[in-house]
Amino acid sequence: MPEYTIRRTLSQSFDAVLAKIPEALKAEGFGVLTEIDVKETLKKKLGVDFRRYRILGACNPPFAHRALQTELDIGVMLPCNIIIYEADGGKTVVAAIDPERTMAAVGDSELELLAKEVQQKLKKVVDSL
Repeated sequence: MPEYTIRRTLSQSFDAVLAKIPEALKAEGFGVLTEIDVKETLKKKLGVDFRRYRILGACNPPFAHRALQTELDIGVMLPCNIIIYEADGGKTVVAAIDPERTMAAVGDSELELLAKEVQQKLKKVVDSL
């Protein structure tokens, strides 16, 4: 498992997991700003087949605002990406960026505290699925 994600493998279908994510995010103060259908994009742009794979850009406005007030360039790490993809054996993987690990590179103690709060919320989202 990559050390920069909060990850779970689920026995639920891709569609079932994808349908649950917006409400799980909403419960923790996030909304989905962007959705990228990787399978469709790769087919359209490269003519290749790929597994069902989505990238959701999730944002919690109060946390984003606090982060941007601390460090304007932190926007390169926003929004928080969550991926959902079909795995072997009818399983589905969901993973969220671990902001505590990624924002540690910035070296700002205020951002590290904020990242820990966001990490806890994203863990709740992933665990609720």
